[in-house]
Amino acid sequence: MDTTTCPLPTSCVVPVYKSPKDYQAFRISPGDTNRLAIVFDPTIANMSLTYCVEIFDVGGKTPPNRHQVAVEMFFVLKGEGLASCDGKTVAISAGDSILVPPNGVHVVENTGPTRLYTLCIMVPNEDFAELIRSGTPVELDDEDLAVLGRHDGPGMVSLG
Repeated sequence: MDTTTCPLPTSCVVPVYKSPKDYQAFRISPGDTNRLAIVFDPTIANMSLTYCVEIFDVGGKTPPNRHQVAVEMFFVLKGEGLASCDGKTVAISAGDSILVPPNGVHVVENTGPTRLYTLCIMVPNEDFAELIRSGTPVELDDEDLAVLGRHDGPGMVSLG
């Protein structure tokens, strides 16, 4: 065994790799103004978590919701909006993070002129992935794939 690349055999597992073209996206309910692209869930990762990209159309928002035991975290990739939890509201934009504790009634809303993209992680899963997958499958369009692949379009300046 090559100990320079894997000194502890029990810690050497093959990671699960996915790229945006592999993500499956869903709209939970037909009238929803947001959709979720699953990156990892219990089926894919074999552990109780859901990691997805939530995409909000202009004016889109989640319905008020809460989770009994799960912690839900958001990281804003692009766009701007409002995040509310138990009556407290903050403005959010690219680079901001939100942590929603269990039982916190929360809403994320796109108030900007473009789509809002957030990474969304829920631990434990608490049937979130199953809820997402029970919705209607939708395609990710070129704009979605550009954001998820960090291609912001013409005029992008490389700093490195």
